[in-house]
Amino acid sequence: MASTQVNPTRMELTKLKKKLATATRGHKLLKDKRDELMRRFLDMVRENKALREKVEAGIHAANKNFLLARSVMVDEILDVSLMAPRQEIYLDAHTKNVMSVDIPEFEYKTKTQDENDIYPYGYAFTSSDLDDAVKSLADILPDMLRLAEVEKSCQLMAAEIEKTRRRVNALEHVMIPDMQEKIKYIVMKLDENERSTQVRLMKVKDMMLEQTYRYSERYKLNE
Repeated sequence: MASTQVNPTRMELTKLKKKLATATRGHKLLKDKRDELMRRFLDMVRENKALREKVEAGIHAANKNFLLARSVMVDEILDVSLMAPRQEIYLDAHTKNVMSVDIPEFEYKTKTQDENDIYPYGYAFTSSDLDDAVKSLADILPDMLRLAEVEKSCQLMAAEIEKTRRRVNALEHVMIPDMQEKIKYIVMKLDENERSTQVRLMKVKDMMLEQTYRYSERYKLNE
């Protein structure tokens, strides 16, 4: 197969050897990148699992408190209590590069620093269970944002790992063996050509010696 794809010349051999050295170095770098991505990916998966359990537990507690509050409060009062929130949250989203993967980062800040501003109602006609529900949701907000970061980062890293794995496999199983086969073929052809050249030179030398010998013999006879 190699004979139909490459010219067996020394120049082509030099080019292929340089390409092989570059491909081998790139293969090692990509393998290192893949391994490091996999390590970070597994760390994020573990963090994601812990965060999801924590967030789900917080949401479950908040829902439970909301149900308790609804059971002791009139629906109209509950709806009015949550109609006009006092606190506001500003979210800043940007990315950072990790192993050539742009993963998201979220930062948030509140309109005021007063912790009591999370309650958009007075305490006269509301239940303490409603306070607990609102506090539970406020407490798990940072974990929810971090969970969103980690889950998206896991998706992006998984895609990059797959892309890097395909590149590593292409180099390892296709490109590098193909270049090695071509180099082997060129070396074999060059050796074959060199042997043929040596045989021709030896034949020429023998012919010249034979002609020299015949000339000497004729010279002696003429004498």
